[in-house]
Amino acid sequence: MRSYLDFEKPVAELEAKADELRALEAKGEGYSLSEEIGKLDAKASQALKDLYAQLTPWQKTLVARHPQRPHFKDYCAALIDEFTPMAGDRAFGEDEAIVGGFGRFRGEPVCVIGQEKGSTTETRIRHNFGMAKPEGYRKAVRLMELADRFGLPVLSFVDTAGAYPGIEAEERGQAEAIARSTDACLGLRTPSVALVIGEGGSGGAIAIAAASRVMMLEHAIYSVISPEGAASILWRDTARAQDAATGMKITAQDLLKFGVIDRIVTEPMGGAHRDPDAAIGRASDAIASALSDFAGVEPEAIVARRAEKFLAIGRNL
Repeated sequence: MRSYLDFEKPVAELEAKADELRALEAKGEGYSLSEEIGKLDAKASQALKDLYAQLTPWQKTLVARHPQRPHFKDYCAALIDEFTPMAGDRAFGEDEAIVGGFGRFRGEPVCVIGQEKGSTTETRIRHNFGMAKPEGYRKAVRLMELADRFGLPVLSFVDTAGAYPGIEAEERGQAEAIARSTDACLGLRTPSVALVIGEGGSGGAIAIAAASRVMMLEHAIYSVISPEGAASILWRDTARAQDAATGMKITAQDLLKFGVIDRIVTEPMGGAHRDPDAAIGRASDAIASALSDFAGVEPEAIVARRAEKFLAIGRNL
């Protein structure tokens, strides 16, 4: 069953009316409602197009968090063949907020790392809503080091509200783990591609997103702090999250202008949750294109290009 966001109410009403007419027509009482249904479908489609043509940063935040939006495991299942997951950081334990392993992307071996939020109550709890603890980032480092040793590209799928802020995470060295993971990303001698598929929250995101190519889905967000967190700090009022979202420039469109990301991957009309297969297909093409840019490039040049890319962000802002 499709879930609607508050600002999508006009579309929801039109689609509900169309569904009612389809139900009546299906009863087979001898009359056709096809024309009326077609008109309602056309109105709903146009209303959706108009809405998504002028989304505010806060509305994009809501779309990025949509519960039916495809998650990392959906991308992994569709894009990676022969996926073999790896568990544990070889120091403390396993953290299922970050899922990673090795497989084949379009026939070529790759390392894949992604943040998984979960799609049901049970899986959300198991994956801790995509908020990793230190052992999750240390697992990511372990995977990146293996990829570097065997010359495998690294694909990262970013979707987290941020690193887990609990006391136990801080006790186990959360900041140090994030820093080491970011450093591992920057030091990779193989090509790396990061795609923000939902939320790219703070250090929890950059820890696996400091890549050779950083891309975002059209309605994803990428920020140093959540809009609610920023509103709480600036105004002591989380109700002003919409103001914070606007001022923070967290949308893919703003970040492309600033040079923080390299490419926007367009989503199906109405967001990735309306047509996950199409969204994942477009992501696949974008990843393949990004990897092709590094064909034949020497490891030293890959490291240098990545360093220059991130240093340039500070120079240009």
